[in-house]
Amino acid sequence: MMTVEEWMNDPALKGIAPEKLELIRMAAARTKGKTGRDLAPVMLALITSANKQGIRFSPDEVSLILDILKDGKSKEEKEQIDRTIRMASSVFQKHMK
Repeated sequence: MMTVEEWMNDPALKGIAPEKLELIRMAAARTKGKTGRDLAPVMLALITSANKQGIRFSPDEVSLILDILKDGKSKEEKEQIDRTIRMASSVFQKHMK
């Protein structure tokens, strides 16, 4: 499992704006040691915080964040994260309309 510092140096993050990276770093720190169900509130808080600041994450950026969160997790935990995020995303989309 990578540390926050290690994945913050991932080349895939190089094109992401500094304010987004800071939000991602904070979310990663809050999710450390958490599993599937516990990650959804952190992800929603990240998105809500970003929206309040006028920051929008692209689908690719969201996928990258999820890949980072799933690093080092078991297959079952990764599936739990995917299910939780899908569920949370559908709820979040309803609130955005």
